[in-house]
Amino acid sequence: MVGVSDAQTSAQAPAAARTRVGRPLLSLALASMMDDVHAHSGAVYLLAPREPVLEMAVMAGLPRAFAAPWERVGLSAPIPVAEAVRTRRLVWVGGEEEMARRYPRIAVVLPYPFALAALPVATESTAYGAVFVTWPGAHPPELSERERDHLTAACDRLAIRLERALEDSLPLLHEPDLLGVPPVGGAAGTLGTVEAARMVARLPYGLCSLDLHGRVCFANAAAAELIGLPVSKLLGTQLWASVPWLNDPVYEDRYRAALLSQHTTSFVAVRPPGDWLSFRMYPSTTGLSVRVTRARAVAEMNRAGPQPGDAPARLVTISQVLTLAGALTEAVGVQDVVQLVANEVAPAAGSQALVVLGSRAGRLHVLGHHGYPDASVVERFDGLPLSEPTPGTNALNTGVPAFFDSREQLERVYRSRLATPDGFEAWAYLPLIASGRPVGTCVLAYAEPHPFPADERAVLTSLGGLIAQALERALLYDAKHQLAHGLQAALLPHSLPTLPGIDAASRYLPATDGMEIGGDFYDLVPTQGVAAAVIGDVQGHNVTAAGLMGQIRTAVRAYTTVGQAPEEVMRSTNRLLIDLGAELFASCLYLRLDPARGRAVMARAGHPPPLLRRPDGRVRVLDLAGGPLLGIDASAVYPTTQVDLAPGSVLALYTDGLIESPGIDIEDALAGLGQRLAEAGELPLDGLADYLVQHSAAARERLDDVALLLLRARTQA
Repeated sequence: MVGVSDAQTSAQAPAAARTRVGRPLLSLALASMMDDVHAHSGAVYLLAPREPVLEMAVMAGLPRAFAAPWERVGLSAPIPVAEAVRTRRLVWVGGEEEMARRYPRIAVVLPYPFALAALPVATESTAYGAVFVTWPGAHPPELSERERDHLTAACDRLAIRLERALEDSLPLLHEPDLLGVPPVGGAAGTLGTVEAARMVARLPYGLCSLDLHGRVCFANAAAAELIGLPVSKLLGTQLWASVPWLNDPVYEDRYRAALLSQHTTSFVAVRPPGDWLSFRMYPSTTGLSVRVTRARAVAEMNRAGPQPGDAPARLVTISQVLTLAGALTEAVGVQDVVQLVANEVAPAAGSQALVVLGSRAGRLHVLGHHGYPDASVVERFDGLPLSEPTPGTNALNTGVPAFFDSREQLERVYRSRLATPDGFEAWAYLPLIASGRPVGTCVLAYAEPHPFPADERAVLTSLGGLIAQALERALLYDAKHQLAHGLQAALLPHSLPTLPGIDAASRYLPATDGMEIGGDFYDLVPTQGVAAAVIGDVQGHNVTAAGLMGQIRTAVRAYTTVGQAPEEVMRSTNRLLIDLGAELFASCLYLRLDPARGRAVMARAGHPPPLLRRPDGRVRVLDLAGGPLLGIDASAVYPTTQVDLAPGSVLALYTDGLIESPGIDIEDALAGLGQRLAEAGELPLDGLADYLVQHSAAARERLDDVALLLLRARTQA
């Protein structure tokens, strides 16, 4: 199927069924394009029919597994081929640092030195797809005019061919990917091939040949002996799959780095119990030649043990980066991000300390730090204007990472650092860019001078992009959290009033799902000679529920103050809720307390029944008469019930969040609450409130808001 995008109408032409067009159009066009500009690998994408998605049709030069995360990408995706189609222009990425800065999602998976060009395959009116080609890391950082012209002309020719095929209803055949195949035999003929094999077999070191998929195509006897497996067990397998002690992402990472960068790479591995082997990979466009030897220097150093001052070599590999990315998605608040970077990112990068900086109102702010013996060294940067020439402000303002191998290098650029020594000797300043804007800077500090090779700079820059996304989410979460708590605190009583003959305690816990703000409320209103208490629950736990809750609480207080009887307070509040047209309902329980006479008059609107603990410790559920939820029926009436309230009695008023939990019967939950009230009822009210909340399964899970109001009639002196 060939999808198209019409610039005039935004319509997509139907993709034709796959029939013959005579030659493999895409493969030939891609191969010719790569040959003209001496590119190493490439791919052709076609727009999917009826959806804004690019699908990889053909890849050449490297296994498709290298580009597996991008076989199918949306047009809005922040990757070069999608950007090329969106902007209808060539996109050039000159190296790994530029890739890490502009496209961190790609650099996280492929943190290797290579250059890339992406171009749209389009006519003036219609886009058919895109092409990308890559070069090894040795390519100049700029694309030459010759390369630009060849690539642009080739993509234009391909677009015209696709347009003609579509007009003639000649869809494309399926075309296999193009992978280099090493020549067999050669000018020397069969005898030369045999003699070459004999020569390789006589060499004192191991030699293996790997295809582009990493599979062993040849291994001499020395390689088999060093690795510890017969040649028959190695052929056709990947070393990291067939050799248990090579089953580490670090080693596969070196193979990928060699193929993509076309640079020689190497690694050292230990064959149990203690033989160190050196693997050196020599890449070409058809595969890799691997030389295997004993790493005597490493083995001797290992036998000698660690020397004073030796620092462990560190390499942030793909697997580590992906693990860190997964961990960062779990960070909630800003301090969670700082702690996770301290626990995961800094150790992986070999850093001993870090600072996370943000900006607000044109000034620098320290969001968190870790590893600094003297915190004042970091905190003096808090509130620094962004116009000040410091490495932290410069990285935040420009979005460009900065790496300083030594103190001398840093102080040569920033003379002001001479006055603020922090005890460290090397630094990486990583701009945190999220949604196209800087949200902060992450500073990694090193106790010793630390060189930053190109691949490490690329990985650290990519990590900066991941940290930035986590930090942006965390900043939004913290802002929402503060708003929710501030609003909730403003709507609920700051403290309970002191009443004659009555002790009171309350607790409120927001639901853990949503904005952590809800519609549960309570209040205690002193009136002349008596007092009123109310508890209620507006549907939902969001801003709308909280706002309506504030109106209801204010109304109840007002109706109480003017002297309305309990049933009238409920009727008036019900009519008010209906008049507001909020389309939300509320449950409510209202009490008029008269401790001098030892009684309470209650009215209930669909609210869970209160519990009464008598002075002798017995607890009963008060079966009160009542009416429907507030906000349903304007003509509803709310009968009252009088309850004896002897000195020492405790009334427990609560919302359903304290007792309702999935899988637990409501009657059992209510019985459990009554048992806990009976057992701990002699505690001071604050202690009793904490006990009831802490021992409630529903309150621990907090699928709903929880409100609790305890009232105890004091024993007369």
